[in-house]
Amino acid sequence: MDGWSKLQSSISNMNLGQSASKLAKGFNSSVQATRERLGQIAPGEITELPQEYKDLEARVDALRQAHLSLLKITRAYESESYDYPTQIQESITELSTTIGHGITNFAATNLKGTNIPAPDPIAPVPAQHKTLPHALGRAATNGATMLQGAPGGNEDKLGRALGLYAGAWDTISSARIQQDDAIQRQYLQPWQTTLATSINVAMKARQAVRASRLELDAAKQSLKTASPARQEQAKLDIENAEDDLVQKTEVAITLMKTVLENPEPLKNLNELIKAQLVYFASAAEALSSTQGEIEDLSVAAEGEYRKSRDH
Repeated sequence: MDGWSKLQSSISNMNLGQSASKLAKGFNSSVQATRERLGQIAPGEITELPQEYKDLEARVDALRQAHLSLLKITRAYESESYDYPTQIQESITELSTTIGHGITNFAATNLKGTNIPAPDPIAPVPAQHKTLPHALGRAATNGATMLQGAPGGNEDKLGRALGLYAGAWDTISSARIQQDDAIQRQYLQPWQTTLATSINVAMKARQAVRASRLELDAAKQSLKTASPARQEQAKLDIENAEDDLVQKTEVAITLMKTVLENPEPLKNLNELIKAQLVYFASAAEALSSTQGEIEDLSVAAEGEYRKSRDH
């Protein structure tokens, strides 16, 4: 500890220019932070910040963590495939198809006028949405097509039911795309903007307060070891550091209050809920209507089955 004090004192007693003086203050602050971390500074020698400031710090920390916690989950809405478990396998298949399409069309263009037969150009395969509603709709459509395309398929009740089910998921798929778009625009973007701007500005203001507080306490430590010739300058350094800390603390308090009073996060959360509500309401309406029709088909099929077993 004596070594730290002697090093601080020797640097403080040098006749330094302005830039070198800033460097010395920065060094002294680093020494102060290290000594505090190692428990070499008594708690009573660490400048106490206002209780209002400390309370606001805790509230801003909680606000920041709340933003990060929800964002960690809701960022899933940035990619439409978040509920589509077979997306990777299908993407590989589509990639192979895309490469094959590119090679075929390249050959069709570049082999013209040569002795090598040129293949006919082919149209690219339309892109498919990678969502669970779209996948369910496509699967139900394929099932209905297969059943109804078989002999006597027009009377197949399961084929008709799958067609109805596919229609419901077609409606839900459109609602799902609209939900994700609304969440991205009206929740995710402004939510992340709040994190990157107002909350981040408040956090930087707090860092400035901490740096100023360390500079003040370092100046107080320097006064203890200052030579008689440096006593007046050391006292002046403490006064300047105190003024700087007061100013930076006031600025940080104002910025933290502004962040905490900002209604934007509540507005963003409301938009998230609205988008989800519209989607789930659309899904419930589509499925409810379809379920009634499929239940009628189910009852009719069961009746026909029992009747056939009675004879």
